[in-house]
Amino acid sequence: MKFYNREKELAFLKSIKERTKTEAQMTVVVGRRRIGKTSLLKKAVENEDTALYLFVTRKNEVLICEEFKEEIERKLQVKLFGSFTQFKDMFQYLMDLSLTRIFSLIIDEFQEFNNVNPSVYSEMQNIWDSYKERSKINLIVCGSIYSLMKNIFENSKEPLFARATERIHLKPFHVDTLKEILADNYPEYTPEDLLAFYVLTGGVAKYVELLISKKAFTLSKMMDEVFRENSLFIDEGRNVLIEEFGKDYATYFSILTLIASSKTSRSEIESILEVSIGGYLERLENDFNLIRKVRPMFAKQGGRNIKYEIVDNFLNFWFRFIYKYQSAVEIGNFGYLRSIVERDYPTYSGKILERFFTEKLVNLQRYSAIGTWWEKGNQNELDIVAVDDFTKVVLFAEVKRKKENISLSVLQEKAKKLLQSQLKDYSAEYMGFSMEDM
Repeated sequence: MKFYNREKELAFLKSIKERTKTEAQMTVVVGRRRIGKTSLLKKAVENEDTALYLFVTRKNEVLICEEFKEEIERKLQVKLFGSFTQFKDMFQYLMDLSLTRIFSLIIDEFQEFNNVNPSVYSEMQNIWDSYKERSKINLIVCGSIYSLMKNIFENSKEPLFARATERIHLKPFHVDTLKEILADNYPEYTPEDLLAFYVLTGGVAKYVELLISKKAFTLSKMMDEVFRENSLFIDEGRNVLIEEFGKDYATYFSILTLIASSKTSRSEIESILEVSIGGYLERLENDFNLIRKVRPMFAKQGGRNIKYEIVDNFLNFWFRFIYKYQSAVEIGNFGYLRSIVERDYPTYSGKILERFFTEKLVNLQRYSAIGTWWEKGNQNELDIVAVDDFTKVVLFAEVKRKKENISLSVLQEKAKKLLQSQLKDYSAEYMGFSMEDM
């Protein structure tokens, strides 16, 4: 699959490299597993003869240093005499070298040093602080366990706190890119195919690449690829998250399953699990970046009218249809899983369609705020409210899979209360979005 959509990130990485002519740079790249961090970084340095890529694996530090030594000699065309048994000595050598040479050093899966030798971080900090003003190194560290990377660089008690000069949080492909990819590979795609592509991949590069490589371009073929024996998708949620959560994974998985199944308030979840989950919700949101609070537009920050949603489309699907029916997975009854999805998919995908159009509106860069709105008891819910404070215009939008199910007169009636209470000086626009508008 060709390389898509990372023009802004590549340009940013190029500008960072230019700055190394005067001072060392340390860039932290984070993002969920499979998002394409490694591909992006390799693309960014593909024309550099002296770019060094080191991948940290969970093995003995001596063995890691042996691998790194070979790569340093090969890529930088230098001869290292003697042996290195500790990464700190190797890093000091590279920083010494960077006093006279400009080169890029990428350290991938950087958080794995936590398992290899946690003192690496404090050792790197001392060396970095001693060399950074004279060095010409372009250091890029990358990691896929979000909570650990965040702790390493954003926890004030950690040695590398505030050492990074730049940070890139790599996000999924947006909807316009997904349309481009599908059009390039299957020009005759239907809106149903595009929605399924968005539902199942969420713009995560690895899942996009996998479906494209299997020529799974239609809804039916995508489902064939997901619900089959040895499918990567079946165990993927567990593979992505189990290391993040550690021994508490069962509680986190239970909470995420309920959120994916439309139990989106704290009170609903606690009544089912019969435990207090405030701390878990806070960590899922702030430490793991997996869920977000959803408040009605214009609601007070401290209000209790809050819902939670899973940020990642694929993980939402996985918890809703795969983990929830784990017993069927364990006996290989993929036909049963497929029938459950086919029964519930129209309703489920209708909610994801709201995300699709919200994302499209965000990409227009026209509105100062975009969200949803509802009254207590989920009454008079408005799917999308998009406010342009500059021109004093507000857009109210209804989202349905089928165009014939949209009623603008009903939408106007539901919007009256919000216009009267919060948007008196605004002119209103009303639109209906269906699959025909994708």
